[in-house]
Amino acid sequence: MRHFGQLPPEVRRALFQHEPAEFTANSPGRTLAAALGATLYCPATRTSLAADVVKQARRGVRSMVLCLEDSISDAEVAGAEGNLTRQVAQLAAPGAGLPQRDVPLLFVRVREPEQITDLVKRLGPSAALLSGFVLPKFTEESGIPFLEALAEAEAAADRRLFAMPVLESPALLHLETRAATLAGIARAVDKYRERVLALRLGVTDFCSAHGLRRTPEMTAYDVQLVASVIGDVVNVLGRADGSGYTVTGPVWEYFRLQERMFKPQLRQSIFTGRAEELRTALIDHDMDGLLREIELDRANGLLGKTCIHPSHVLPVHALSVVSLEEYSDATDILRPERSGGGVVRSAYTNKMNEVKPHRAWAERTLLRAELFGVAREGVGFVDFLAAGVRADGEPA
Repeated sequence: MRHFGQLPPEVRRALFQHEPAEFTANSPGRTLAAALGATLYCPATRTSLAADVVKQARRGVRSMVLCLEDSISDAEVAGAEGNLTRQVAQLAAPGAGLPQRDVPLLFVRVREPEQITDLVKRLGPSAALLSGFVLPKFTEESGIPFLEALAEAEAAADRRLFAMPVLESPALLHLETRAATLAGIARAVDKYRERVLALRLGVTDFCSAHGLRRTPEMTAYDVQLVASVIGDVVNVLGRADGSGYTVTGPVWEYFRLQERMFKPQLRQSIFTGRAEELRTALIDHDMDGLLREIELDRANGLLGKTCIHPSHVLPVHALSVVSLEEYSDATDILRPERSGGGVVRSAYTNKMNEVKPHRAWAERTLLRAELFGVAREGVGFVDFLAAGVRADGEPA
């Protein structure tokens, strides 16, 4: 599978200087962590779960979480487990409508460690479709049993299974316990480093601890309590020195028309011609706040994003494409002859590239370029969004 693989080849050729590379569920962990993109959450209670996976894969979704935790009630858990095992088996059966190589990276969000081993046992051969499990409210104390269960399930299934811990506990939010909690989380994930694909941020739970909820006009970074946690998580667990992990962006929870309080944040100048219709649609659906948050995610060291609605997927992926200017700067910085450092002027003559300080940025940029592609000169976010809308046949 590949990002933007739902677009016709001639459209991809027109948009990309370098098209996104293919990857599979068996690709290296570093590749998969960067390839997650918009990870779409879906309640495991849905009776059309297998069909939903097929539909969303055809629309460009490359990672999904089948949720047995917060998205369903306590009374629904047993039924949801049964439905999940049936639906995954249906997805794995011949004639499911999607070749197994094109099935998105599938993760199950569980409540208890025992669910991991139990579900893998119940799934049997169809467990081969799973890429791993999402571990809720992760701390050192609560997380180790989940990781131990994952290791046991991995041995039983005889296949690699990844963990994606969710960092959302009050102990991580509260200032007096944050440092110790972060240190404990670091110890736990370092012990199982090869099994930890990415760390996810549970911003809704952080807000809940103080009775807060951000409006569609506000990003997670406008809520100072939340922004401070994100900064500390990246500081401790997202370092670019080889010790860090991929940390994904928080969920954007709005997808319906709401009363607006502030002026639109999208710059009108980048929308010309027919694209103005897209700008209006994005604003009407509260997407301008989402776009700003995606940009702030990347500026703060996050990659990928938790999504709860299909309409969020295309904007996340469109903003993940590397511009030709970024690509030019990154490749220039990483030239072998520049290994000694120094400062060079960008080929675009609008900035100075400092080789040593910008090296980690350049490496991350080229990895993103490999998986999301490099845009042609003059091709921007709106072009990818418009192409995706046309291919999908549904509103962004």
